[in-house]
Amino acid sequence: MTRLALLSTSDKTGLVPFAQTLVEKYGFEIISSGGTAATLQAANIPVTKVSDYTGAPEILGGRVKTLHPKIHGGLLARRNLAADQADLASQHIQPIDLVVVNLYPFEQTVQRQQEKGDTSSDQALIEAVEQIDIGGPTMLRSAAKNFAHVTVLCTSHQYEAYLTELDQHQGQVSLAFRKRCAMRVFERTAAYDQAIAAYLRQSEATSTDAANLPEHLMIAGQAQQTLRYGENPHQRAMWYQSAPRTGWSAAEQLQGKELSYNNLVDLEAARRIIAEFCSDEESPTAAILKHNNPCGMAQADTIAMAYRNAFAADSVSAFGGIVALNRPIDALTAQTMTQTFLECIVAPACDPDAAEILQKKSNLRVLILPDLVTGQPITAKAIAGGWLVQDADHWLTPPSDWDIVTDRRPDPAMLAEMSFAWRVVKHVKSNAIVVTRDRATLGVGAGQMNRVGAAKIALEQAGDRAQGAVLASDGFFPFDDSVRTAAAAGIVAIVQPGGSIRDQESIVAANELGVIMALTGTRHFLH
Repeated sequence: MTRLALLSTSDKTGLVPFAQTLVEKYGFEIISSGGTAATLQAANIPVTKVSDYTGAPEILGGRVKTLHPKIHGGLLARRNLAADQADLASQHIQPIDLVVVNLYPFEQTVQRQQEKGDTSSDQALIEAVEQIDIGGPTMLRSAAKNFAHVTVLCTSHQYEAYLTELDQHQGQVSLAFRKRCAMRVFERTAAYDQAIAAYLRQSEATSTDAANLPEHLMIAGQAQQTLRYGENPHQRAMWYQSAPRTGWSAAEQLQGKELSYNNLVDLEAARRIIAEFCSDEESPTAAILKHNNPCGMAQADTIAMAYRNAFAADSVSAFGGIVALNRPIDALTAQTMTQTFLECIVAPACDPDAAEILQKKSNLRVLILPDLVTGQPITAKAIAGGWLVQDADHWLTPPSDWDIVTDRRPDPAMLAEMSFAWRVVKHVKSNAIVVTRDRATLGVGAGQMNRVGAAKIALEQAGDRAQGAVLASDGFFPFDDSVRTAAAAGIVAIVQPGGSIRDQESIVAANELGVIMALTGTRHFLH
C-alpha cells in the first residue's frame, strides 16, 4: 500500500522541496488542506485535498476541515491490533504514516499587536482568537500518541533530520526517532496552550488581584542558545526564550564573545535597575553591576559623566562589571569605558563612532536593546518539587506619598536625592543599604545577614564622602542603632519603609540627631 502523508502548515518554509522528495524519492501520497494544498498544487506536486479525501467539505470558514474520522482514524490506528485494522477496512480509511503540521501563528499575532501597541481593543482580541489553532494541535496530538506507528513533525527544522532517517533506514523511520518527534509535539502544544492562556489571563489581570496568578503554572520557552555552562563549568545550561524577538532575544550584539549564563543573569539585573530610570524626564543614568548588585550608579547631565561618576563610586568592583546606560553610547562614553576591563555593556543604541571605538576591545560584549523597560510580569523560583511565583516588583511608592516623620523636612532637592537612593536600593540584594549624594552611589551594603552589617559596609565604603549624604534601606530598622551609626558617619537623611514595632525609637533618634527620615510604607526585599 502506498504510504500516506498529511501536510498542513502555516509556515511554508522548506515545504515544497520536502514534499517533492517525499513523492519522488519515497513514493508518498500527500493529502493536505487549505493554503498548503494550494502551495503544493502551484509547485505541480500531486496532492489530494482533505475535503476530497474525507468527502466532507470545509465548513465555518475553514474552522472545521481535518476534524474527521478518516483523518484521526488513520492517525490513531494501531497497526499491530487486528480490531483497529478491521475498523479501518470497514470505514475505508487508509493509515497515515507521516504528519507534518505547524500551528497557526498565534504567538506571532500577539507579538505584532504588542509592537503596534494594540493589545486591548476588541478587534485585537478577535484577531488573536482567530489564530487559535484547533485542528492542528488535535492532529499533532493524535499522531504523537501513536508514535509507535506514526511519525509527526511540528516544525520545518525537522525536515532534514526526517529525510536523513529515511536514507539511513532504507526508507523507514526508527522508533527512537518517532518517540523524539512525539516528545517535541507535546512540548510544542504545551507551549502553544500556555501562550494562549497567558494572553487571555493578561487581558483580565490587575496589579492587585493575586487570584489572577495562574492556577496551573506552565513555564514554556523555545531553546534560544546552548550555553557553554551554567554558573559553574560543571553545570549544563540552555537559554530559553518565551516569545520570539522580545526581551533579550531582540537585543543586537554588536561585538564580543558569546554570552554566558552569568552574563545573561547580570544583564537582566542591569536591565531591571536601569528600567527605573528610563522615563522621558530622567537624566542620563549609568549603572555598573557585579554579581547582580549595583556597585556604582549615577545620574548626570551627560551619559559620559554619569558613567564616570558610577565608576568612581567603586572602581575596584567595577573591574569586570556589567554596564547599563539609559542613553545611546556616544564616542566620549565609549572612550571612557575602554579604559577598564568590562564584561558587557547594554544601551538603547550606539553611535557609529562609538561602535568603532569599542571595537578596540574585541572581547567586550556590546548589546543594543531599544526596549530596556519591558520585562516579565511575574517572577518564578524553583524549589524542591515545585515553583514559587509572584508578581514582579514593579511598584514604587512616589515621594509625594512618603510619610516624613521627623521635625526636619527635606527640600525638593533633598527629596529628589532620597528618591534616587530609594530606587537604587530596591535592586540591591537584601539586607540592603545604599548611600548616595549628588545622584551617585557612594557605598552599597548588599546581601548581609543583618542590617547593621549592611549599613557598616556601605558607610565604610562611602568614608568621608558620607558627609551630607542620604542613606536608603530596603527594609525597616528594628532598632535605632543603624540610625545612630549613619548620623555619626555624616548622613543627613534616611529613607526606609517603616513597619517595625520600634519605628518610634528610630524616629526619636533621627530627631535627636537632626536627621531627616521618610517612611515609604513599602519594602523592597530582593532575595
